Amino acid sequence: MKIGFCGTMSVGKTTLVNALKSLPEFKDYKFQTERSKYLRDLGIPLNTNSTIKGQTIFLAERAAELINKNIITDRTIIDVIAFTHLAKSISYISADKFEAYASEMIGEYDIIFYVSPKGVEIEDNGVRETNRDYRNRIDKTINSILSKYRHKIKRLIPIEGSTEERIKLVQEQISLQYL
Repeated sequence: MKIGFCGTMSVGKTTLVNALKSLPEFKDYKFQTERSKYLRDLGIPLNTNSTIKGQTIFLAERAAELINKNIITDRTIIDVIAFTHLAKSISYISADKFEAYASEMIGEYDIIFYVSPKGVEIEDNGVRETNRDYRNRIDKTINSILSKYRHKIKRLIPIEGSTEERIKLVQEQISLQYL
C-alpha cells in the first residue's frame, strides 16, 4: 500500500512515521521522512521563500515515492501543492498550473492520513517556519485541496491525539484495508 501523511508543519508527521518503522506489520514497507535540512543545505529555498524549481524538486521526491509498492511517507503531493500556493515568489498562475499537474498523482495513494494541528505546539527544528499564522494558512490550504480532490482520494482518514493514539488509529485503518 501507498500511505501518505499530510498536514501543516510541526504536527508530528515525521514522529509518527518514525514510530511506525518498528512495528512488525510494516516490516515490508519503505519509509520516507522529510529531507528539508538536506535540501536547504543544497541551497533550495524552503517554506515562504520557495520557488517553482524548489517545489518541483519536492514534487519529484513525492512522485519517486509513489513508484514504490509499499511506502509510508510523512509528506504527500497535497503538502507540496499547499506550500506552492503560499510561496511568496510563485505567482497564482504558476501555482495553479503546478497544482493541475501535481494533482494527477493524488489518486495513487491508497490511504492519506490528514494530521491535524489541533493541540500540537510548533516545534522549531531550525528549518521549518515557526510562524503560527503561516502554519494555519498551510493547514487551511491543505484542507481546501483535500476537499477539492476528494473524488481522487481512495481513503482519507483524519488523525489527531498523542503519538500512541495516532499509531493505534493507523494500525486499525490498515487492518481494515485487508478485510
